[in-house]
Amino acid sequence: MIVEACLAGERKAFEVLVNRYEKKLYNAAYRVLGDAEDAIEATQSAFVKAYERLATFDTSQRFFPWMYRILVNESLNIISHRKRFEELDSKIPVPGRNPEEKYGDQEIGRHLQAAVRELKPDYRIVVALRHYQGFSYGEISDILRVPEKTVKSRLFTARQQLREILQRRGIVG
Repeated sequence: MIVEACLAGERKAFEVLVNRYEKKLYNAAYRVLGDAEDAIEATQSAFVKAYERLATFDTSQRFFPWMYRILVNESLNIISHRKRFEELDSKIPVPGRNPEEKYGDQEIGRHLQAAVRELKPDYRIVVALRHYQGFSYGEISDILRVPEKTVKSRLFTARQQLREILQRRGIVG
């Protein structure tokens, strides 16, 4: 196991972990923070803290949820310190669509991202983990260290709030 190699003092092994998870963690941080520089900062800080705390990692558990939890905490720290939210770029191309349809999809994506930014961090994080990262309820429960029922409740509330925000703006009926 790579983590055990890290614990044994092999510095190159941690580099393998960084290479393996950096993009996934950056993308998750970007979805939560909405800013590329903040996402880079959160990702780098999470890796530093993971390296410093590697001795506390329970090797009977999976590494990625542990690492992801550190990233979530770093992202929350950035949110609480900066208190700013900038628009996310939602220019995700949809294959086989004409330019007008693509533009409409981008507009809906922008409205949705703006609505997600209005959610409290606890709700924003479960939305990002479930809908943008594709984690199961159980995985989110492990990452956030809350019961699965809490994850489902937060996600239900987040979806209701998103619907209300989008209805208020006239985006959905």
